[in-house]
Amino acid sequence: MKVLKFGGTSMGSAESIRQVVAIIQEQRRMAYQANKDGGLAVVASAMSGVTNQLLQMASQAEQGAEFEQSLQQLQERHFQVVYALLETRHQNQALMELKLLVNELETILHGIRALRELSARTADLVMSFGERLSTTLLSHILRQYEPDVTYVDAREWIKTDSHFGNARVYTERSYALICKAVNQHPATLFCITGFIGSDEQGHTTTLGRGGSDYTAALVGAAIHAEEIQIWTDVDGFMTADPRIVKKAFPLEEISYTEAMELSYFGAKVIYPPTLIPVILQKIPVVIRNTFHPEFPGTVIREKAKRNGTLIRGISSINHISLINIQGSGMVGKSGVSGRLFALFARENINIILITQASSEHSITIAVTPAHAEKARKLIEQEFELELATRKMEPQKSSMIFLFWRLWVKICGRRRDYPVNCSAPWVAMESMWWPLHRVRRNTIFLWW
Repeated sequence: MKVLKFGGTSMGSAESIRQVVAIIQEQRRMAYQANKDGGLAVVASAMSGVTNQLLQMASQAEQGAEFEQSLQQLQERHFQVVYALLETRHQNQALMELKLLVNELETILHGIRALRELSARTADLVMSFGERLSTTLLSHILRQYEPDVTYVDAREWIKTDSHFGNARVYTERSYALICKAVNQHPATLFCITGFIGSDEQGHTTTLGRGGSDYTAALVGAAIHAEEIQIWTDVDGFMTADPRIVKKAFPLEEISYTEAMELSYFGAKVIYPPTLIPVILQKIPVVIRNTFHPEFPGTVIREKAKRNGTLIRGISSINHISLINIQGSGMVGKSGVSGRLFALFARENINIILITQASSEHSITIAVTPAHAEKARKLIEQEFELELATRKMEPQKSSMIFLFWRLWVKICGRRRDYPVNCSAPWVAMESMWWPLHRVRRNTIFLWW
């Protein structure tokens, strides 16, 4: 069985959903031709922009403002797809189910407005309606063409802790639930809500923004899928951000490790945790373009063949805060980095990047701007004695652009390095790319 995941842009309009249905039908046809049972697991994201719209409505309700117009627009957007893609005789059932979900959402929003409070738990519940609406919609459309379509609310399959907003999945329990359901109906086309799960008490949780990819990976790992396909709006992993490098091109293959590194450092093709469940089972993950389905895309596997260039690609992260910690009291003293990591782990602050001078005189860490001020205060508390005795200097956090000196030359398939230059030249394209043209507040990396 294959697992297909469709992102927000793929689910964004009646025309794009029509294309999604065609892709699913083609995948089932290929399975039947290969003498397989035709079972598929399809994971759907919310329609593009809906998750942000839901959060905005929740925020408006918390402030006592009107949200009804936005709610009406949300309902109408889904209804229009029903009118466009469902035959008249199938419309009433779909409209009724969608309306029930919208009514439930409206009740929750009224509760938020009455209490003037929006907890993380309630925010997760509100956000869940994006995937629940889109997957309900998709399942009804597919039933016109496929008789054995089953809608799955992922809260029944994916069990997590209660860390709302970015819950940790209990993989063994989740895998057991997924396997039990799929093994009972191996020839079924499952339509599964991405992004959401539930905790021990049955409360709705979310897996982090982009978590629908992760849902697909969890389902794929549980059923030992032959392949996981991530359908999005690009032709695969690109050698660089095409908005910056106009001649960037898609990669045919990359390894799990390369994909994880590129994803963590700004390549927004796949949600970084997605690859964790599939690595042990060596399940290939294919990045495909919903709007260019004939293109083979990028295959992510354990070992990828080289593409004849010095590096795989370039990625960048915008808006990063760097905190520099330095002082003579750090030289030759063990345990400073350990204290930093333990401190940040305790407070759930993710360190994106860490560097240390060879003299051990300074350590620089990169965190998200949202965590910068909290991280600075925690460091001051942790190293209060060192700061008081001037063994460590007061640190400052700042939004800054890391760059290597001179230029990066994008030079086709050459493997040369510049003379008298402190930075390697990147073998990718025939063009000069001055780093000062890249927007500020960016960390720039290559592999």
